[in-house]
Amino acid sequence: MKNIFRIALLGLTLIAMNACCNGSGNAADAVLENIHNRKSVRQYTSEPVSQEHIETMLKAAMAAPTAVNYQPWRFIVLTDRAELDALSEHLPYAKMLKQAPLAIVVCGETLWMGGNENPFWSQDCSAATQNLLLAAEALGLGAVWTAAYPDADRCNAISTALGLPSTVQPLCVVPIGHPAGEDKPKDKWKPENIHYGKW
Repeated sequence: MKNIFRIALLGLTLIAMNACCNGSGNAADAVLENIHNRKSVRQYTSEPVSQEHIETMLKAAMAAPTAVNYQPWRFIVLTDRAELDALSEHLPYAKMLKQAPLAIVVCGETLWMGGNENPFWSQDCSAATQNLLLAAEALGLGAVWTAAYPDADRCNAISTALGLPSTVQPLCVVPIGHPAGEDKPKDKWKPENIHYGKW
């Protein structure tokens, strides 16, 4: 029943977004509600995440803005229980991998075409990660950003475990699953952090 409700909610969200694109209404509210409802979810049921949902999240991630449209992001999808458990042993803030049925490792190509350093890979991949998290929220899934970069030990552990090429850097690991509890978003609105015109 819960899955049917989530599918119906997703359908209504997509209808609302389509309505906004056609100039008629409340899709902006649906998008903003999704942004404000996003939360870090660290407990999951054992129910697997469907391939359809995985691809939906990855398409959303790849729709992120990117410097000169270079699209440096690379994604590693992990669903194997042994791989998820093994990776959790090397990442002190990603112990929830032992419970998650899925993790997506967001990585970036650190070189431009031509071999020069890409100074924007982490910003581009961060934008992609945020899109991924918002897509997970829209699909009724739970997810949490667990950082790797710039911690050298975590990056090395991930690179070794997953066989990353030398020019590909892990940014973060995102455990994903069906929420096991009722997590609430945090209210982060602080007008005192806003300055108009100048500091």
